[in-house]
Amino acid sequence: MFKLVGNFWCEVSTSVPKPLQRPLFSLFHTRSLSPHKDKPTSWNTTHTSVRTNPLLSLFETCKSMSQLKQIQSQMILTGLISDGFASSHLIAFCALSESRNLDYCIRVLCNVQHPNAFSWNATIRGYSESKNPREAIVLYKKMLRNGGSRPDNYTYPLLMKVCANLSLSFVGGEVLGHVMQLGLYLDMFVHNAVIHMLVSCRELEAAQKVFDESCVRDLVSWNSLINGYVRCGLACEALRIYREMEVEGVMPDEVTMIGVVSSCAQLEDLSIGRQFHWLIEENGLSLTIPLANVLMDMYVKCGNLEVARALFDNMKKKTIVSWTTMIFGYAKYGFLEIARRLLYEIPEKNVVPWNAMISGYVQAKHGKEALALFHEMQARNIRPNEITMVGCLSACSQIGALEVGIWIHHYIEKQALSLNVALGTALVDMYAKCGNITEALKVFWDMPGRNSLTWTAIICGLAHNGHAHDAITYFAEMIKTGLEPDEITFLGVLSACCHGGLVEEGRKYISLMKSKFNLCPKVKHYSCMVDLLGRAGLLHEAEELINSMPMKAGAGVWGALFFACYVHKNVLMGERAASKLLELDPLDGGIYILLGKIYRESHMWEKAEKIQNLMKERGVEKSPGCSSIEVNGIVYEFIVRDKSHPQSKHIYDCLIELTRQMDLYLPNI
Repeated sequence: MFKLVGNFWCEVSTSVPKPLQRPLFSLFHTRSLSPHKDKPTSWNTTHTSVRTNPLLSLFETCKSMSQLKQIQSQMILTGLISDGFASSHLIAFCALSESRNLDYCIRVLCNVQHPNAFSWNATIRGYSESKNPREAIVLYKKMLRNGGSRPDNYTYPLLMKVCANLSLSFVGGEVLGHVMQLGLYLDMFVHNAVIHMLVSCRELEAAQKVFDESCVRDLVSWNSLINGYVRCGLACEALRIYREMEVEGVMPDEVTMIGVVSSCAQLEDLSIGRQFHWLIEENGLSLTIPLANVLMDMYVKCGNLEVARALFDNMKKKTIVSWTTMIFGYAKYGFLEIARRLLYEIPEKNVVPWNAMISGYVQAKHGKEALALFHEMQARNIRPNEITMVGCLSACSQIGALEVGIWIHHYIEKQALSLNVALGTALVDMYAKCGNITEALKVFWDMPGRNSLTWTAIICGLAHNGHAHDAITYFAEMIKTGLEPDEITFLGVLSACCHGGLVEEGRKYISLMKSKFNLCPKVKHYSCMVDLLGRAGLLHEAEELINSMPMKAGAGVWGALFFACYVHKNVLMGERAASKLLELDPLDGGIYILLGKIYRESHMWEKAEKIQNLMKERGVEKSPGCSSIEVNGIVYEFIVRDKSHPQSKHIYDCLIELTRQMDLYLPNI
């Protein structure tokens, strides 16, 4: 009979499966195929076959493939190679020992007459832990074609783990069909491996179905489902499963707590997170390093740095995850100096915490400090990775450091770093924001893969660099590829419409947000539309749009209308917009100055004077102008009357000379 499990139709044996024929070395099976690869392989030297054949006891002291081949030679000479138990020892050493050689293992396996299931399983496990785990699936197919040995309840957990790690959903479905056909679905280890595979492949509905319909489930089954939901970002579902587990009276362990505390971190729910922390202490669960790290992460994400730091300080052994969590936490909430001090205290060199610190600087809009930290990394011989480069490129985007961005691009190529989607997108964004749209487009089309963020970066870049029609064309191409735009994508499109004066297109796209893509326009989208309508002189429509907004208009929206009123000399509406802006920020000097200009250009001298006096009464000063320039890869910032630069005297002398030159030649132009 066939049974539907999620998206998979599986043939199920209707008879109760007979116990599998276990070889005499079943104890060796269990120990050597333990899922914990860090545990040493046991060669079962007390087994009867070992005692009667002392040659096999040499496996216990064998340290290299060279020594193994000497043992193999003696096994061939004595005829011991034909013994299934003995040959399985040989194969297991090739597959699982520290001196493993999988190519040689396959040669031995193929030359042994009728290799037993253990030999196949040992080789499959060896490949599952190698750099090329897909070969484990290929080997399984060879095992089926060989026909001499039947896969057992050790084979399938290994295969399921490979499918889970590589997200091989289709292959996992085929293997699951074999499991059910052989009647192994009642084995607890196989059953739990199936759930783990399904949740890892994001087949959550199928995993839930297997779990719900199972008559054999233990704490591992519950943990697999809970942590599967957590990894997929479904924290509420993970907590729901935990509550069901509580009702059934199943006691949680460390793995359960890691799952539920991670759920609280995702939800940023400090109240429930504290309850689980109390439950851990109440049940006397060991506060292992992974559990302590997860608790720290939860407290950091929920904004309670004090408790997170207390957990950190009480840890007898801190991992890179521990250090990084605290550095990220302090940087996230603006305590950059504390974060940096922690960074210097880390006893080992590792790129991860340095990446966290660079990201913290970028998030705090400290691009120069982020780049300085990158150079310090190199001085300390800490090798950057793709994530480092993404952070540095974001810093270049913030401060407009094109020369540094170009240098980083060359560095990426020189170090042969993988141009993955995240790194490629960061490059596109950097070039676009620094004004080199030609190079941004080149990187965009050279990328091996693009996601919605990549398309959004190039659309926004084209819009901000004045290529309105191109931005809209790229948006249409993005939709054709089947990618879904988000709010930022539409912000880029509306910005393009604004720069290009495309009023009808702007109306169409803000309507499409709701009707086709089920996206609710945010304040920034309305600000773009008000700016677009205002630039086109449609001031009354712009004001009506503001009044119809589902949320309160902010300074960006009213500011767009206010500037449009200045451009189109609409004094009355300008006064209304200025009034709203002053309610939001009565100390913004720019509002007073622009309103004064509106009055003066309309010859309303009395009102202009009143605004100037009001500005003085309130002690409002005009914000000094600020400019920046990049010289030899270093970005310098200047404000009005700034003398902080060590060469300020020479700079001002140069400006004075330039002014004189302008006075001399400007009248002749």
